[in-house]
Amino acid sequence: MKGNKASAAIWAALLLSTLVAYHPVWFGLPVWDDDAHLTRESIRSWEGLKLIWIEPKSTQQYYPLMHSAFWVMHRLWGDATLGYHLVNIFLHATSAWLLLVLLRRLAVPGALFAAFLFALHPVQVESVAWITELKNTLSTLFYLLAALAYLRFDETRRPAAWATTAAWFAAGLLTKTVVATLPISLAVVLWWKRGPLSWRRDLRPLLPLVVLGMAGGLTTAWVERTYIGATGSGFDFSVIERVLIAGRAVCFYAAQLVWPANLMFTYPRWTVSQAVWWQYLFPAAVAAVMFLCWRLRDRTRGPLAALLLYGIALGPALGFVNIYPFIYSFVADHFQYTATLAGLAFLAAVTATLAARFISSPRVRTAIAGVLLVPLSVLTWQLSHQYVTAETLYRSTIARNPSAWMAYQNLGGMMLGTPGADIEEAASLIRESLRLKADNAEAHNNLGYYYQRRGDRAAARREYEEALRLEPKLVSAHNNVGGLDQTEGRLDAAEGHYREALRLDPYNNDAGRNLGLILTSLGRNAEAAPLLARAFSDNPGHPDVLDALGIQAVRENRLQDAIPYYEAAAAARPGWAAPLVKLGLLYDRLGRVPDAMTQYERAVQTDPSFAVAHDALGYALLRQNRFADAAAQFTETIRLDPSMAESHASLGAALQALGRLDASIAAYRRALEFPVNAQSAPVRNSYGVSLAQRGLVREAAAEFREALRLDPSLQDARNNLTRVGGGR
Repeated sequence: MKGNKASAAIWAALLLSTLVAYHPVWFGLPVWDDDAHLTRESIRSWEGLKLIWIEPKSTQQYYPLMHSAFWVMHRLWGDATLGYHLVNIFLHATSAWLLLVLLRRLAVPGALFAAFLFALHPVQVESVAWITELKNTLSTLFYLLAALAYLRFDETRRPAAWATTAAWFAAGLLTKTVVATLPISLAVVLWWKRGPLSWRRDLRPLLPLVVLGMAGGLTTAWVERTYIGATGSGFDFSVIERVLIAGRAVCFYAAQLVWPANLMFTYPRWTVSQAVWWQYLFPAAVAAVMFLCWRLRDRTRGPLAALLLYGIALGPALGFVNIYPFIYSFVADHFQYTATLAGLAFLAAVTATLAARFISSPRVRTAIAGVLLVPLSVLTWQLSHQYVTAETLYRSTIARNPSAWMAYQNLGGMMLGTPGADIEEAASLIRESLRLKADNAEAHNNLGYYYQRRGDRAAARREYEEALRLEPKLVSAHNNVGGLDQTEGRLDAAEGHYREALRLDPYNNDAGRNLGLILTSLGRNAEAAPLLARAFSDNPGHPDVLDALGIQAVRENRLQDAIPYYEAAAAARPGWAAPLVKLGLLYDRLGRVPDAMTQYERAVQTDPSFAVAHDALGYALLRQNRFADAAAQFTETIRLDPSMAESHASLGAALQALGRLDASIAAYRRALEFPVNAQSAPVRNSYGVSLAQRGLVREAAAEFREALRLDPSLQDARNNLTRVGGGR
C-alpha cells in the first residue's frame, strides 16, 4: 500500500510539473498540419470511423488507432484545442512514469531522475506541444506498456503475458509504426541483463513480434510513397549518402540531448555529398564510439546496450527509408521522441553513478538533480510559447533558420487566407520561399491565390498551372484552377479539375462540393445529389451547398423543401442576396405574392449593388401595375449592369404604361440591340405598341410583322397589325 501511494505521488508530481512546463500551450491553436490530422469533416460520422480503419486515403497518414483517438476526442470537445493539448501532456507524463517503472524493474541507476528528464527535457516540446504528435505520445505509451508486459513474460513465461505484449505492441503499430523496433530493443535489453542470448528462451518468443513490426513498417513505407509523396529527386540518395545522413543525424540528436541549444521546428537541410571528406567524420565517430563500447562489453554492457537502444529507436528516421519530412530537413526533434527513452535513461544513469561515487548524501544528490532540471523546465516553458499559434511558430522558425522555405511558404499562405492580413507581405514571404526552392509547387499555388485576390486571373492561372506542372498530384492546385474555370464559365474544364482532385483525394470536401455545384448548375441533378448530400453532411452550414440543394429541390419540383435551404443559405452568408431572389421566385410560383415581394425587397436591402435583385423586384412591381416603382427598379438594374437584356425591355414596358412613349421607344431600341430580344416576338410586339401609340404606324406595323414571322401563333401581334391597318 505504501509503495502504491509513493508511485501515485510520483506520477502526480510528473504530471503537475509537466502541466506547468507546458502551460503556455494549453490553449494553443492548431499549427502546420494539425488541421489535416484532426478529424476532418468527411469522417466525423460513425461511417467515417470505419473509413479510418479500412481506407488509407481517408486520413493524412494510415495510423488508424491514432486517428480513432482524434475521432473520439472530436466527439467529446469538438475543435476546442485545450482538450487535445491536455491529452498530449497527460500521455507524456504517464510515459515518463512508465519509464521510471521500467528502469526500476531493470535496476537502472537514476530511474527517478530519468523520468523527470524525459518529462521536462526541451527536446520533447515538439512532440508534446504539437497536437499532431499525439502519434508520438500515444505510441510511446503503448511501447512502454508492451516492454513492461514482455519483461513480465520473460520472468513468468505465461502465455497471457506474451499476449498482452502483442496487444500493446499492435496498438503501438496502429498509432505510429516507429515502435516496430521494440522487439529488437527487447533483445538488446535481454542481452544486457544476462549476456549471450538463447534461441529458445530469448529469441523465438520475439520472432512473431519482429514479423508484426516488419509488416507495420512496410505498410507505412508504402503509404509514404504512394499517398504522401516520399518519392522523387528529393529522395534520390546513394547507399553511401544515406550512411552519411544517418551518421550525422545520430551525432546531431545525441548533441541535442546533452546540450539542447537553439532548438527549432525546422532545422537547415544539409547538402549531402559523398565527395566531401569531412561528412565521413560523423559516421566514423559513431563507429568509433560503438567499437569502444564493444571493447568494454566484458567490463560493462551498459554503454553498448544504451547506444544500441538509442540507435535502434532512431533507425526509422535515419534516412535508410524515405519519409516525407526529409524534403524539409533530415532531422526533427519529434523524430527522436521514443529514442530519448534510452538516451536520457543512459545520461541519468551516468549522472547518478558519478553522483553516488562523489556525493554521499542522498539529499544533496536529489538537490543537484533538481537544480539540473530547473533550466531544462524553463527552456521547455519558453519553447512552448512558439507553438501557441501557427504564425508564432513560423516566424520563430524563420528567425532561427532563415533557409526554412517551408516556413516562408506556409506563413505566406496562411496570411492570404486570414481576413485583414497584409497580402503584400504574404506575397513577399512566398516569393522568398520560391527563391530558396524554385520548384516549390505549393508556393506557386499560394502565389496564384495572391494574384487571384488581386484580381489578376491570368497571373493566377499561370502560377496554378506551374504548381501542377511541378506536382500533378497537388489537390489544392486542381481545386484552385477549377475555381478559376468555374468563375470564367468554363464548366467542363472546371469539372475535369474537380474530378481529378477527387481521384487524388476522394474525401476532399472542397472538390466534392464544387463539383456538386457545377453539376447542379448544368442540371445534372442525379450526379450532383450524392456529392451535395455528402457536402451537406460534412458541413451543413455551408451557404453554397445550401443554395445548391435549394436549386436541386426546385428542379425536382420539391418547392416546399427548397424554402428552408434558401433561407439557411442567406442566413449563413450575410450580404448574399441571391438566395433571397430565388426564394422570391419560389413564392411567386406558389402564388404567395406578398411573401415574394418581401423577399425581393430583402434582397435589394441586403445587397443594393445586386442588379438581379432590382430586376426581380421591378418585374414583381410591373405585374402589380406599380409602373413608376417598376421603372425605377429597372433603371437601377441597367445602371448596375447594362448587359441585362430583359431589363431594357421591361423598362420599355413600364414606361409605355406610364405614357412616356419616347422614353419607352428608346428603351425598346436599346433592348433590341441584344440578340435575345431581337429574336423575341413578344418584345417586338410590345415595341410596336409603343410606336403605334406614338403615331409611328408604319414602323409599328413592321414590328408586328416581324413578331409574327418569329412566332406566327402570337395572336396579340396579329390583332395589333389589324388595328393599324397593316401599316397603310
